[in-house]
Amino acid sequence: MDSFINIFNQYSWDEVKERIYSKTAADVEAALGKQSRTLDDFMALISPAAAKYLEPMAQLSQQLTQQRFGKTIQMYVPMYLSNECNNICTYCGFSLDNKVRRRTLSATEILQEAMAIKEMGYEHVLLVTGEANHTVHVPYFKNAISLLRNHFAHISMEVQPLDEEDYRELTVEGLHTVLVYQETYHREDYKKHHPKGKKSNFQYRIETPDRLGRAGVHKIGLGILIGLEDWRTDSFFTALHLNYLERTYWQTKYSISFPRLRPFSGGLEPKIEMVDRELVQLICAWRIFNQEVELSLSTREHPRFRDNVMRLGITSISAGSKTNPGGYAVEPESLEQFEIADERTPAEMARVISSIGYEPVWKDWDGALS
Repeated sequence: MDSFINIFNQYSWDEVKERIYSKTAADVEAALGKQSRTLDDFMALISPAAAKYLEPMAQLSQQLTQQRFGKTIQMYVPMYLSNECNNICTYCGFSLDNKVRRRTLSATEILQEAMAIKEMGYEHVLLVTGEANHTVHVPYFKNAISLLRNHFAHISMEVQPLDEEDYRELTVEGLHTVLVYQETYHREDYKKHHPKGKKSNFQYRIETPDRLGRAGVHKIGLGILIGLEDWRTDSFFTALHLNYLERTYWQTKYSISFPRLRPFSGGLEPKIEMVDRELVQLICAWRIFNQEVELSLSTREHPRFRDNVMRLGITSISAGSKTNPGGYAVEPESLEQFEIADERTPAEMARVISSIGYEPVWKDWDGALS
């Protein structure tokens, strides 16, 4: 069966990196002057040569975003259901080797969290867990979705990769979107950061979006964990992946997220530090390359940065996030997966969005743009 891995294996990480870093100002100008852009143009837009073109890139990105999405920002919030995990991941507070108290929310507790989230105004919830197949498995997910589908207009999920048939079952239950981040497309470094657990299977993870596409999931979210490897090269492979998915599963919608490595209990320092200007460059490069994809920014980023970059290409944003199971109502003090940087409430965030002339959307694009 065809999958992205067949395309991925045709590329060399080192050769891709060299091509990106050899791009010139002329390559950037050529990319900016086109109506539609190729993967080679994306290389130019994320290259060091594009750094001095940040202002025209930002202007074009803002213009293209408003043409496609209007002046709207979709609001969503994560609900952490469990911090149990069988994996060792060097960058995560839930890693198996972190000696912390584990908990998984019961049905009653899930509803308690849901009511607290509903009171904030949210209609879009993202369910998040660690990877613990003995407790946090498909029957658990099915039950959680069935509990929540009458309370929320849009249910997303960010959990361990599953089989195609599992995704079919969950979609029937009411699942709308699945986020599955590759973390890094650098095969050797991927092994280094995932030494134990099912997540260490690079191929199974990289083929997850194919299983999602075949299962008919409405929207697929991609991304890397910025800081594990060279962000420019990783971003190219993400674009290569998206390009393949859009051609293969053309009825599916797609989103890209930009999580930068954040502190957690146990701490991993980023291998490659990405400064704010570079993240702005990456966001704008994505929008110029692809006008249809949704671009999402989480509370990992600082308030001032989020306020400034919202207008440049971002289409969805979280606020008031808790990264611990039960963090909204059940057990606010339990271990966080990572530290957040923007602690403003959803209401405060909505006021900021309105103050810059945009509309906060609490439900879903489909209703907002119809």
